[in-house]
Amino acid sequence: MTAYARIAAPLAGLVLAGLAVTGCAPQTSAGGGTKDEKSGTLRVWLFREVGNNPKEKVVDAAVAAFEKRHKGSDVEVEYIPVDTRAQRIKAAFNDPASAPDLIEYGNTDTAGYVKDGGLADVTAEYTAWDEAKDTDPTAKQSVTVGGKVYGAPLFVGVRALYYRTDVLKDLGIDPPESQAELVAAAKKIHQARPGLYGLAVGGAYTYGALPFLWAQGGELAVQRGNTYRAAVNTPKARKGIETYASLFGDANCPADKCASMGGNATVTAFTSGKAAMAIGGDFSHAAVEASKAKGKYAVVPLPGVKKGSIAPAFAGGNNIGVLKSTSHRTLAVALMKSLTGKQSQRGLFDAMGFLPTYRDVLDEAAKKQPYVAPFVKTLDAGAKFVPASPAWGQIDASLILPTMYQEIVSGRKSVDRASDDAAKKMDAAFSAAR
Repeated sequence: MTAYARIAAPLAGLVLAGLAVTGCAPQTSAGGGTKDEKSGTLRVWLFREVGNNPKEKVVDAAVAAFEKRHKGSDVEVEYIPVDTRAQRIKAAFNDPASAPDLIEYGNTDTAGYVKDGGLADVTAEYTAWDEAKDTDPTAKQSVTVGGKVYGAPLFVGVRALYYRTDVLKDLGIDPPESQAELVAAAKKIHQARPGLYGLAVGGAYTYGALPFLWAQGGELAVQRGNTYRAAVNTPKARKGIETYASLFGDANCPADKCASMGGNATVTAFTSGKAAMAIGGDFSHAAVEASKAKGKYAVVPLPGVKKGSIAPAFAGGNNIGVLKSTSHRTLAVALMKSLTGKQSQRGLFDAMGFLPTYRDVLDEAAKKQPYVAPFVKTLDAGAKFVPASPAWGQIDASLILPTMYQEIVSGRKSVDRASDDAAKKMDAAFSAAR
């Protein structure tokens, strides 16, 4: 959300769903804490998962280790519903007396929460933390605004290409190694088997579309001083938009069915046997394993423009942040480290499948579970993040990019006109957020 949206059952509703939170958050907070008490009760809000017990066990272990190291302190953890967190976090920012000391939040909300004055700057403590040096650079970027750090990454999520091995083998198609091969393979599959989408795509699947834009060297926006300017209407971005849009239509994924699909729907098309390929996340693995595709699929990094290259993926995930209003700053930072440290992330991977944000722990995970390898390769190739602007929440909540893609694939607007219109809306949001 996302943050990336948890699409599979164990991860349902985390991050992309969280993108709208920024737009709902308060414009100002009630200010920072004035005390730094070295004992007492710390309160933590974490997201409640669909199956929460495994997560609770990992968190309980991290809390127990913290309490053992910090005598006189105890921790109260509350698992909050994802769908009502916007109101809860807004209230917390505005009323420090009832606010927790730490929160879990979708990584695309970082800039908005910083602007709202809700998160504490923990740059000094994070920089001095030995484990932090092993953090994946893109994950660190998700807690960084204006060169300062406002939390610690909890997990990361990226997408890759799922494909039906039996379908490609029957049709004599090799796994695509470039975007041109991907488009050609998708259309060949659909032509041979009209009942199948060659590649399930969605007009509302922003994070499935962005790798095509980025692979062409395009950007969502470029930084200009203390703000951003939209770049979706540049020639390179338009080329990527056009490539993705070419996958809609009678040759692959009919626009009347696919224009409105989001990430959930495209993965469901794959798991239900209606698509031969789909762009899914590491977090989609459990759903695919539990589907008709089990034993008949493989995963490779989504190919880039050049043969053998990897398209940049969006690096979603969640973070843990300390609230500026806490009266236990030192303890809260220590608890943040315990909850997001290597041991906890190992536990979360084993229990929930959440990808670690530390390079060494991520490599361990890939050796332990081979399905992780394509996603690690994708991260290694250079994943990307959304603009670190508080405007992003509004841009996402306003469906500016899905609207752009839907206008193109429906034939209502050309790529040039739709991207120009989207850029104007994005620029208005960036200006309003300054």
